[in-house]
Amino acid sequence: MDAILTVNAGSSSLKLGLFNKNNRELLLRLDTSDIYGDARVNIKPGASYQGNIEKQKISLNIPKTEEASDEQSLAAHKYCLQFALDFLAQQASEINIAAIGHRVVHGGELFSAARIIDEQALNQLSDFIPLAPLHQPFNIKLIELCQSLRPGVKQVACFDTMFHVGQSELERSYAIPKQYREAGVQRYGFHGLSYQYIAEQLAQENLSANKTVVCHLGSGASMCAMQAGKSVASSMGFSALEGLVMGSRTGSIDPGVLLYLQREKNLSLDELEDLLYRQSGCLGVSGISSEMKVLLESDAEEAKLAVDIFCYRAALEIARLAGTLEGLDSIVFTGGIGENSVEIRQRIGERCSWLGLQLDEQCNAQGKARINKPNSAIQCLVIPTNEEKIIAQETAKLIA
Repeated sequence: MDAILTVNAGSSSLKLGLFNKNNRELLLRLDTSDIYGDARVNIKPGASYQGNIEKQKISLNIPKTEEASDEQSLAAHKYCLQFALDFLAQQASEINIAAIGHRVVHGGELFSAARIIDEQALNQLSDFIPLAPLHQPFNIKLIELCQSLRPGVKQVACFDTMFHVGQSELERSYAIPKQYREAGVQRYGFHGLSYQYIAEQLAQENLSANKTVVCHLGSGASMCAMQAGKSVASSMGFSALEGLVMGSRTGSIDPGVLLYLQREKNLSLDELEDLLYRQSGCLGVSGISSEMKVLLESDAEEAKLAVDIFCYRAALEIARLAGTLEGLDSIVFTGGIGENSVEIRQRIGERCSWLGLQLDEQCNAQGKARINKPNSAIQCLVIPTNEEKIIAQETAKLIA
């Protein structure tokens, strides 16, 4: 059986999906949430898999120094990826990996669709490193790693920015001189693979014509205004920092604060980058954790403030995006927090009551797909996202 392997890697996580090339049904999922220490590889067969593999957890021990370098991180990913490929070869030998699809954060304006990766494409992806310095180099290294581990197998890049290509110049432009806009300083938007999946689900429900704000809420969080299956506007812009408060990222912040921190507090560029991406957001406000579940369970006043700010900013962003759509018919919650946190959906929903949204508390608590009251002016849906399925789908199209 020919299959598509999907690779979705974070700095300390690796999610692999194996999909039937013909019908895109999930065969196996291999998920390592923490690739250091006593790492657990969770292996779970999909409903369509007919082999003998049962759900299991396999422990790997990957030592880590206090601060893992990029080289260490890549070595750990290589170890986990090699383990997964060997496992598949030994335990699921009937499956042939026809292609490997990768999630790549930045494709700029150049890549408006998925692309088979050759040397020229890799060089072009490298040009976007200054636009996504924390993500793009890592994405490229994972592609090169898969090329070395499975030479001859086609590698396909699927971009988090490609769903947003086609937004208006009005939405894309920052109020800066033309020379910088032409150099690529503009709003791109991210989480596009997630939004593409949600757009397809809305189309199946005949809701794609609606004016919809999709809330992808997780450790990285963003929103997208869409209509007719297209991205109209998004909360993230030039980088994955803009917009909502996130687990450890600031979200939108007065640029004057950055100037102040450099000029008056003598923060270097590296220190400033670390502050913005890794020390701020819910973690920075609470001083406790970047995880929403931990904060919701805490009695600390700082934790409560972090949650309040998260929900407050989210509700404000829904209102802003409703303005770009000139109206609002539907709100969709997705992502780890959006799909699983009853309380966060409730808090954000209550702040949107002035827009005409009336949440059904019982439906919300039960985790139903539709959580608005029948007389609500705005529909409110909970749709689990599936970025890996979009990667498999786009990869299969390209190699067909």
